[in-house]
Amino acid sequence: MQRDRQARQARWAVAAMFLANGFVMGAWAPQIPLLMPRHGVTESVLGLLILVLGLGAVSAMLFAGRLISHYGGRRILSLFSLALIPVLPMVVFSPNLWVLALFMAFFGAMAGSMDVAMNAQAVEIERRLDRAIMSSSHGFWSLGGFIGGSAGSWVIAQWGSDVQSIATAVVVAGVVLAAMPFLLADAPGPAVAEASAAPKTRLFPKDLHVWLLGFLALFAMVPEGAVLDWAAIYLQKELGADVFVSGLGFAFFAGAMAVMRFAGDSVRNRFGAVRTLRLSGFLGAAGLMGGALAPQDWVAIVSFTIAGLGVANMVPILFSAAGNHPHLPPANAISIVTMVGYCGILIAPSTIGFLAEQMGFRPTYGGLSLLLVVVALVAARASDADGAKPVEPLGATIA
Repeated sequence: MQRDRQARQARWAVAAMFLANGFVMGAWAPQIPLLMPRHGVTESVLGLLILVLGLGAVSAMLFAGRLISHYGGRRILSLFSLALIPVLPMVVFSPNLWVLALFMAFFGAMAGSMDVAMNAQAVEIERRLDRAIMSSSHGFWSLGGFIGGSAGSWVIAQWGSDVQSIATAVVVAGVVLAAMPFLLADAPGPAVAEASAAPKTRLFPKDLHVWLLGFLALFAMVPEGAVLDWAAIYLQKELGADVFVSGLGFAFFAGAMAVMRFAGDSVRNRFGAVRTLRLSGFLGAAGLMGGALAPQDWVAIVSFTIAGLGVANMVPILFSAAGNHPHLPPANAISIVTMVGYCGILIAPSTIGFLAEQMGFRPTYGGLSLLLVVVALVAARASDADGAKPVEPLGATIA
């Protein structure tokens, strides 16, 4: 009974961590355009700085799993959540471009490592509670991003970017300090000894199954990046939408994702991870294809909303599957899947822009819908998301 109560408390503690991480990323978004006049840089230089942030995140994700396996998930999540508190003021108050680049890399590394740690904690809570919580946890991230972005924009308009960055740090500090004592403690005694005695895993494990999960996460994240970065331009340039209407494409997509993520755990608990992932993939693909074929802007917006409903729970399910990988420690598997998946967010903006310039947005969105079809067709490979159990090996090693 005590164990169940601790798991329930930890469930809300990790939700707070997701909320705090999303809040920082949301608060960061309205700060981005302000960096150009502050440091006298062009859009291309700003793009490189954002790439530095992303590379910092992806690089750190790879090592976060090893730290969690060695020192324990609660300790590492607490450490990285505390390290996230000052990152936005560090970036905003950077005195020059070189310091800014260094702090951007640090920002990405702390946010990315915290991402791995809180997903690993969520997987362990799922095991203790014997039910899914991953989708709603990601829903709290989306909610944090919405609050951070909207409130952050208002604070900047009222009092400036400096005040907003400090206020963000104060809010995040309050949330993570309140949540830390309730995180799930690492298993005591024999479990720790067993983990310590286990053979060390490779930095790049020779296990095809975990890499497949990573690429499926990438396939799910690339369409998300495509709507985030390019939907407004597509609606304006090819469907003649005005500035307000063009912004609704991603707004409705993101809103649908948030709503479905909060409902996703109930759906997954009822229908199972594989069926939920399969239906989500086909629904997301239908939405993207509808956007590609849309004759009018409102049809495209409705289609992107449908795509958001489909995409919402795909990554949470794949993270749960990684955390229950039968041959790797949970944190190591999650770090691999997170790293490969988030490469989609890095690759998507420039690649999609190039493809759209060469072929137009319609065939680009149509082609991206096929990535979600692929995820739906191999959804059975994510069966571990419903709990740790043996699976048919995809291929134990890569030569």
